[in-house]
Parts: sequence; structure tokens; C-alpha cells
Amino acid sequence: MKEIILNNKKNGMVMMFLFILLYLAAAAVTILGAILLEANNIVPGVIALVAGILWLCIGWVPFLGLKVLKPQEALVLTLFGKYVGTLKEDGFYCVNPFCVAVNPAAKTHLNQSGDVKNASSVNMPGSQSSININLDGGSAGSSKISLKIMTLNNNRQKINDCLGNPVEIGIAVMWRVVDTAKAVFNVDNYKEYLSLQCDSALRNIVRIYPYDVAPGVDTTGDGIADEGSLRGSSEIVAERIRDEIQQKVKEAGLEIIEARITYLAYAPEIAAVMLQRQQASAIIDARKMIVDGAVGMVEMALERLAENNTIQLDEERKAAMVSNLLVVLCGNRDAQPIVNSGSLY
Repeated sequence: MKEIILNNKKNGMVMMFLFILLYLAAAAVTILGAILLEANNIVPGVIALVAGILWLCIGWVPFLGLKVLKPQEALVLTLFGKYVGTLKEDGFYCVNPFCVAVNPAAKTHLNQSGDVKNASSVNMPGSQSSININLDGGSAGSSKISLKIMTLNNNRQKINDCLGNPVEIGIAVMWRVVDTAKAVFNVDNYKEYLSLQCDSALRNIVRIYPYDVAPGVDTTGDGIADEGSLRGSSEIVAERIRDEIQQKVKEAGLEIIEARITYLAYAPEIAAVMLQRQQASAIIDARKMIVDGAVGMVEMALERLAENNTIQLDEERKAAMVSNLLVVLCGNRDAQPIVNSGSLY
């Protein structure tokens, strides 16, 4: 379906004044017909009276062809089921009064900017997004299609990463309609279609990455293990999600401007275990640093004692001293000194 832009219909103001003048003329002709009938001019009176009354009855029909568009709005028009064109620029238009504006997603709410506020929630099968149907006849029920940049905030999803760990992730997608004909005629409901494709693309990409950096995992598809992860490579992951969604919604006339990860965490059932794992890893790293520092301090102490000939220690006493110093330096509590009042040995 190819989009047809109607730019030669922006004459609404002129046509409105013309229709008003015709209505006034019809009223005058009706009065004139009545006057002629009273004057016994039967034929001219009947003709004038019938013509005036007929126009007064159907003269409101041309007013249905008057359309007003604000900036970043569009109307997709069909005439007896045939697509005739799209009004895209802001202004006052006059079109065929029998043309019908089509927008199948007018009453669909996807928890995004620009949609209805007072709506009842309905869960879509197979999707984590809630869809609301407008019940108050508000602006979301209009047949106009918004060309503004919209923000779709899909609900959090529970997805297994490449290691099988369940994670919860949510994304925000900035999008807009660029081809109104494709959006209306190529898919049944372009908002629902976008939401489903967002869910699908999110699952496809998240399954490629581990939550955190893991050895031996290839996230780029080049056969070489890398350090890609959901937590550490969020910008790359978001870009791949955007590209994946764009490929799916191109035929629906939509443009995906940006995708961002808004929430990322382990699923509640394994969050506590993963926290203990992270704590253990942090403790091990801290202990390694403490041991490295303690060994360096012991070596420095032995070198200083040997350099200044402060005291002569045999190998057994050096080993005992090293053991005591490591216990003191690596312990997580303050040392309790013991005073030896006897001999050195």
C-alpha cells in the first residue's frame, strides 16, 4: 500500500462560507416560493418552495466534508471502501463528505504517551502489555492518527538469559508513524502489533546475553567469547533491541527512534541466591587484596629487621613471626596481644 498525500484540499474556509451562503439562499428561495404561492404563481412557487426545502434538508451534508487538522496529525480517508489519500499538514480542509476517516487503533491504549486516561484494562493474550479500551469517547477515540513521537512503556517481563537464569526486564520504546497507509491497511491494529513485536524482540535479544559477565559466552555471534552482558552492555543491548523491532514494524509504517532498558534485575526466586553469590565474590576479592598487602608488609618487616641487625632469627622463628603477622594483618578482628615475660626461647 502506497501512501497518497492530499495537498490540494486545503480550502475549508472558502467552502464553509459557500455552504453557509447556499443555506441562506435556500431559506430565501423557500420564502420566495411561499410568497409566489400566495400570489397564485403556482408553478414557480412550487418549484422555488420544493428546491428551498430540499436544500434545507440535505444542505448539512457538505459540512461533513470539512476537516480540521492540528500539527502532527493525519487523516486516512476512504471512499466506499477505497483508499483515496491522507491529509497530513495542519489546516482546514474540504473533502468529499462521503469520505470516511479510518484509524483501527483509535481506541487502543498501550500504557503510552498520548493515549486515553480513563479506560478499562484488558490483557492481550501472549503479551505482557495491558491494552485499555476507551469508554468515555475521549480524544483517543478520534479517527485522527498522531504523527508525534510516542513512548511505549511495556510492562516488565520475566525472561531467561543465555545461562538460564530468570531475569526481569522492562523497556521504553520511542516510536512514531511515518507511513499512515501502511499503518492502517497493512496490519489490523498498529499499536497492538508494535507491542507484540516489542515483546518478541526483547525476548530474542535477552536470551543471547548473560545477566552479568560470564566466561565462554559469545554474544556477538562471531564464535569468540566476549564480555557482553545485560548489566554491563546495556547500550549495545538496547540498540540491538531497537534494530530488531524496526525490522519487524517496517511494513507497518512505523519508525523506532530509540529503545531504552528501564528496569533490570534477577527474578525474585533467585535474587537472594545471586546476591549471596555477589557478596561471596566481593569477599573473596577483598580477602585477596588483604592477603597481598599482608604478605608485602611481612616481607618488608623481615627485610628491615635483617637490614638493621635488630634481631637475629632462625628459620623456625621467622616462620612463627610470619604466621603471627599474617594472623594479625588478615584477621577481621583486633588482635589480643600476649606478653611473654620469660626467655626468648
